[in-house]
Amino acid sequence: MVFAHDTEVALATVAALVNTTPGPGRPDRLGTPPDLDAFVRTWDFSGSRTHDEAELRAVQALRPELRRLWTCGEVDVVVRGANELLASAAALPQLVRHDGWGWHLHATTPDRPLATRMAVEAAMAFVDVVRGDELGRLRDCAAEDCEDVHVDLSRNRSRRFCGPTCGNRTHVAAYRARHARPTTEPRRL
Repeated sequence: MVFAHDTEVALATVAALVNTTPGPGRPDRLGTPPDLDAFVRTWDFSGSRTHDEAELRAVQALRPELRRLWTCGEVDVVVRGANELLASAAALPQLVRHDGWGWHLHATTPDRPLATRMAVEAAMAFVDVVRGDELGRLRDCAAEDCEDVHVDLSRNRSRRFCGPTCGNRTHVAAYRARHARPTTEPRRL
């Protein structure tokens, strides 16, 4: 295990949140309150919710900053960004245990707005990444046609793709390119 379990989950959650951002030919995967409800259920966020458009807009507004911190590759930028997220939420780290999780850190109370809790959880994960000198584990997908991010938790730091679909698609394209026949040579049966 590279990080504590809660940090690994937080990093996966940040990547998933960043990857909901719309892009060329890709719709916003967090475009409606029900989309946000599904995201919150999938990633097991606890605490209060308003389930309204304002909550959705606040979470959507968080994505560009998280992407910037994820992809910048500069420790000083990540440190400043994480510190700003923590300060803006008046974060106060505390040990908690709930919903079947063992002891882990929360830095906000459950009654804070969802976007604030998400920002602080992301900032705490970035703190652990910086403290562990593991910024290189925050990556962009290596597939040319993918804008998603992922966290490389492999032992040898070799994960290049956000998931098997991008990896398979890239490897199949490379295989086909290597085995393509020149069009000027007659085809032999």
